[in-house]
Amino acid sequence: MNKRFFPKLAAGNIRKNSKTYLPYILTCVITVAVFYIVKSLSLNPGLERMVGDETLIFTMSFGSWVTGLFALIFLFYTNSFLIKRRKQEFAVFNILGMEKRHLAKTMAWEALYVALISLAGGLLLGLALDKIMFLAISKVIGAEISLGFFVSEKAIYTTVFLFAGIFLLIFLNAVRQIHMANPVDLLREGRAGDREPKAKWLTAILGLLCVAAGYYLALTVENPVASITVFFGAVILVIAGTYLLFTAGSIALLKLLRKNKGYYYKPRHFTSVSGLIYRMKQNAVGLANICVLSTIVLVMISTTSSMMLGLEDILHTRYPYDFVLYSDESSAERTRDMVEKVQNLQTETGLSVTDEIQYTYLAFAAVEDGDSFQVTRSGSLMVLDSIRNLIFVPLDDYNAAMGTEETLEEGEILLYSNRSAFRYPSLKVFDKEYRIKKTLDEFLGNGIIAANASDSQFIVVRDMEEMEDLRKKQKEALADIANDFRHFYGFDTDAGEEEQTAFYQDLTSLLEENEFQGSAESKTDARAGFVGLYGGLFFLGIFLGILFIMATVLIIYYKQISEGYDDKERFEIMQKVGMSRQEVRATIRSQILTVFFLPLVLAGCHVAAAFPLLCRILALLNLTNTGLYLACAIVCFLVFTAMYVFIYLLTARTYYRIVRR
Repeated sequence: MNKRFFPKLAAGNIRKNSKTYLPYILTCVITVAVFYIVKSLSLNPGLERMVGDETLIFTMSFGSWVTGLFALIFLFYTNSFLIKRRKQEFAVFNILGMEKRHLAKTMAWEALYVALISLAGGLLLGLALDKIMFLAISKVIGAEISLGFFVSEKAIYTTVFLFAGIFLLIFLNAVRQIHMANPVDLLREGRAGDREPKAKWLTAILGLLCVAAGYYLALTVENPVASITVFFGAVILVIAGTYLLFTAGSIALLKLLRKNKGYYYKPRHFTSVSGLIYRMKQNAVGLANICVLSTIVLVMISTTSSMMLGLEDILHTRYPYDFVLYSDESSAERTRDMVEKVQNLQTETGLSVTDEIQYTYLAFAAVEDGDSFQVTRSGSLMVLDSIRNLIFVPLDDYNAAMGTEETLEEGEILLYSNRSAFRYPSLKVFDKEYRIKKTLDEFLGNGIIAANASDSQFIVVRDMEEMEDLRKKQKEALADIANDFRHFYGFDTDAGEEEQTAFYQDLTSLLEENEFQGSAESKTDARAGFVGLYGGLFFLGIFLGILFIMATVLIIYYKQISEGYDDKERFEIMQKVGMSRQEVRATIRSQILTVFFLPLVLAGCHVAAAFPLLCRILALLNLTNTGLYLACAIVCFLVFTAMYVFIYLLTARTYYRIVRR
């Protein structure tokens, strides 16, 4: 046999199946490009000169691993569409005398062509866009724009080896399927899905229960600490329930409609319901994939964009003052000396202080049980949702810091809850019960406590004697893990960033030289890490969002093509039995729209149910602006819906061209 026969046959096969191959190759090119860009950015030396460089580099490196794993799973999945559509073609070749080893050679050349085009096109696109993405990150973070063009040889090698391995595995899997089947099986698989599916009621009910359980967890959890654990459990339940509902629940619902004679025996409903029953069997997994991918895109982009847009709010929550000094000195004299030296440093450096605040506090963890708080060394995951931070402040410090004139009698307290409200008239801790005289609307700023994952109760007690009594009892209960008094000193300034940076360096040097026990924080200095983290997450969310949207588009496209070929014969039969072309078109449009937008509707429900849970998780990252996240979620859903409609209009044209032939 001519050595050029198989290369020519493979090239001809790709050309003849261009409607299925071209979208697949385009997807491979974009996937290769995105992986290269993310990997190249993680290796770009320019990131080392940006603020938050370590966080940014780690985020991009993590993103390259996620992109590679996604590429492996997704390209395997989309290739299965190609194999299914071509199984009849392979069966015909086999029947006409072509041996399976010849089919394997043909498929090997096809795989080689796809791999070469994908790698060459993807690397060229990645190289072209890499600098643009680097400049975009520099712009968002506010870094200086560096000149020159960076090409990462390591990123190129990694991309080539990774995707060469993926394409090899895809080829071996396709050969395995062809080798293990006889021609009759291949012909039958090419037309799989012709039998009416059975209604699996138990599976449908199980799917509904899984989704309901996931929604319940998302809507009822209150503690942000527990939210992280609950989130993964809810995600698993909702994903499992989504697949079960599409594969079994949709068919069960359609069969219920068919049993309703008043609804079913109408021309439009009759053809629409019967068509949807078969359609659901063939495309249930694809529809579930579209729903899950749509949900991931909406959650990923809405959360990362809200964190990026709310960066200043996040910084203000974590760092309520431009500079903060935490004193861990055991004596009050030593603490006063520390604060005085810092104030002298302000005068010496000419730093303009616009506002300042200081107070002493005692903080420790406790387990909430009704109106009581148990302080103990032992703990378990069972009480994770009940762990609270108790922060005690003497009344004199509170009044001085807040400019108030509150008074307290023996056994009275003032209370402020930062997240979950305390609903009892009194509070019990150790062996004492405190009556809540007043619930406060605001409290003293403290970034470390605000960043703590657990809910906090800020408690103003009568005097330092009460504070000392609480400290002793806490020492008895917690022994070596007990806390001592801590002094907080925060101040704002109207100085510029460079002046603040210089002062922070002097401040840290002052603490080291005098061997003070404590720590200092600067909002300007911390901004670098925050911008690096949230900027990296934002760009990673955009990159992965593009990948998932592309995956959604490709699944929808192949679904439309598969349905077009499957419906072509039925389309002709419906006209032969008396239905007009307009009636048939209206019926098919009704079916397509119902199936097409069902994943989007369910994805919207998933995002809405997850909203309270995601708000609590964002609170752990210091984003407490719920309105901002809500706005981002709504905008993302509307934009995604517009894209979804646009995708439908494009792919529907391909479908109608197929069925009209």
